[in-house]
Amino acid sequence: MSIAVIAGLGNPGLEYRNSRHNIGFAVLDALASQESVTWKREARFEAEVTEIVLSGKKCLLLKPQTFMNASGRSISAVMRFRKLQPHEVLVVYDDITLDLARSKLSGSGSAGGHNGIADLIQRIGPAFVRYRIGVGAKPVKEMDLADYVLSQFTTEDSKLLDSRMPDFLEQIALVVDKGIEPAMNIINQRSSS
Repeated sequence: MSIAVIAGLGNPGLEYRNSRHNIGFAVLDALASQESVTWKREARFEAEVTEIVLSGKKCLLLKPQTFMNASGRSISAVMRFRKLQPHEVLVVYDDITLDLARSKLSGSGSAGGHNGIADLIQRIGPAFVRYRIGVGAKPVKEMDLADYVLSQFTTEDSKLLDSRMPDFLEQIALVVDKGIEPAMNIINQRSSS
C-alpha cells in the first residue's frame, strides 16, 4: 500500500506560524505551493486539506486545526472516512532530538515525548510513517520544553530550513514514489552524514 495522506503537524493561528512546533505545517505549505494548490477548510476532519499528485500518485495533504495535542482526532477522522490503514499515512513533524534541519524517516516507534504523536498513537496505534525534521535541542536544559517548541526560529535557523526545504519535499516525494524501506535507506543515510 502506498501513502494516501500526508499530514503535517502544527498549531493553527498566526502566532504559531514560525515556531519550531509548526515545521510540519511549513513543509506542507511548501509542498502545496510547489504543486500550485490551495487549502480549503474541511469541518468534518477539523483540518485544512488539499489534494496533489506526487510521483504519479494522488495524496491528500492535511493540516489538523485541532491544536497539536489533539492532532490524532483530525487524522483518525480522515482515516475512518477513507478507510485507511496507519501505514498509508505519512506524518511530518518536529523533533528536538535531531539537529536543526536534519530529517529522519521511520515506520513506527514511540512518541518520544511529542504530545501530537502521543495523541495519534493513542487513537490509531504506532504503525504510521513518520518523517521527522530536526528543530535542535533546547539551548539550556532548564528551559521548559513547551516554551522551546513554541518559540520562533531565529533568522539564521529560518534561512537554514528554507535552504533545506527542497530536500524535504524531494524526500517526501521519494517515500510516496519508492515506499518506506527504500526511502529510509536513502534519507536516513543522507541525514547521518
